[in-house]
Amino acid sequence: MNLVFVSDFVLRISDFTDWIPAFAGMTQPIAINTQFCYYRTNMLDIKFIRDNKELITLGAQKKRMDFNVDALIEVDDKRRELLASIEKKKAEQNDVSRKIIGTPQEEKDKFVYAMQLVKNDLQKEEEKLKEVMAEWQKLMVQVPNIPDMTVPEGESDADNQEVKTWGNIPEFSFTPKSHIELSALHDMADFERGTKVSGFRGYFLKNDGARLSMALWQYGMEFFAARGLDPMIVPALVRRESLLGTGYLPQGEEDLYKTQDNDYLAGTGEVATMNYYADEVLDIKDLPKKMLSFSSCFRREAGSHGKDTKGLMRVHEFYKLEQVVLCEASHEISVKYHEEINSNTEAFIQSLGIPYHTVANCGGDLGLGQVKKYDIELWIPSEKTYREISSASYFHDFQARRLNIRYRDAEGKMRFVHSLNCTAIPTPRSLIAIMENYQQEDGSILVPEVLQKYMGKSVIGKKNEIVPETIVEAEKTIESTTENVTGNIDGQDQI
Repeated sequence: MNLVFVSDFVLRISDFTDWIPAFAGMTQPIAINTQFCYYRTNMLDIKFIRDNKELITLGAQKKRMDFNVDALIEVDDKRRELLASIEKKKAEQNDVSRKIIGTPQEEKDKFVYAMQLVKNDLQKEEEKLKEVMAEWQKLMVQVPNIPDMTVPEGESDADNQEVKTWGNIPEFSFTPKSHIELSALHDMADFERGTKVSGFRGYFLKNDGARLSMALWQYGMEFFAARGLDPMIVPALVRRESLLGTGYLPQGEEDLYKTQDNDYLAGTGEVATMNYYADEVLDIKDLPKKMLSFSSCFRREAGSHGKDTKGLMRVHEFYKLEQVVLCEASHEISVKYHEEINSNTEAFIQSLGIPYHTVANCGGDLGLGQVKKYDIELWIPSEKTYREISSASYFHDFQARRLNIRYRDAEGKMRFVHSLNCTAIPTPRSLIAIMENYQQEDGSILVPEVLQKYMGKSVIGKKNEIVPETIVEAEKTIESTTENVTGNIDGQDQI
């Protein structure tokens, strides 16, 4: 493994969005840090890019992304030239300011006239620098992170490589119904009224459809919290810089909903969760940070015209539990947690008893900041294929550098954390696999054992479906609540 020294900086994305010319040297939004790193960690500052043009080019090619490194270097040359000229003129101004003290008036007038010419030139160059910086910054945020060497070659998700399978694919003695048919049979969803109210891809979950979704949320929260993740409910409405910092902009803008206030509805809880620690320095003893975020999510599905136009597979509004991890700046540690969070989701799906396989995503199926990604896909009987339910990715410090999330290592040096994320469980898409894999010949649907206590029943679509223990627990809760209410009334302890 080749090692390189990299002198890197961080510029907050808020500076990028406003194209602040201060970055050119008029203020100091830059934090300087030098650190040891693997070449694969892709320290995407301009020095690294200039020194590793071929590596950046190869990384972009593997991701099938159109990025011209030479165009960035050309703009950077202009930036450097202007910076040097501006600094030289400022030095001249400072030198004259010192010399002019005690100088006869006649000489002062000459100095003032000469400096006025310098000032005029300086203003012109600073205005030119604003334009150059705007172009430079736009190109900088488009530089893709370098994929890991183990990422398969490929153009799209069709080229992803299967690395694991689990479970037995169900063999039905009847023609299995689709989740759309099952939803109609048991009044679990209403797509017609969903379209009437919300438009294309709109839906209502109702009755056991709503109960099943909430059962998954409750069980998922407990399952992943038991694995050391701290629960959070995070906002879906985020600022533009939050999406830039996590790498969803500028490339993914067409898939985002934008408000009249120029804020956005995020497509994943990862965005808000990552920004939670933006511009902060964490204590190394508090790493790793393991978070489980719940949020509503919104996607326009702009590139999915004609795909999955019916049912719950591809909708504009959905909900997710998302695992997010911040850890020390080590490739080995990132790989360790990448495997861990993906295994967490696999274990969750196994507990539901749903067949699945895991694929390693090819280069063409990676996002701007992703170093490596796994997708977990569940078996859908009506389609006789696997469909994606979860993605697990690691980014090294790609996101942390943009968001300025740092920690001080054991030697006291400032480092950027590494970040990872993985879908814990999304709804309503997850309901499809449960409904279809657990359907019975009479049309009823067995409820996975781990969800029965949350659902209050073991079967959807039958009269004798209530789980006895659930009735007892509910009666105890009602009895306890009634006693508390009665006591408060007797004691006049009311609000």
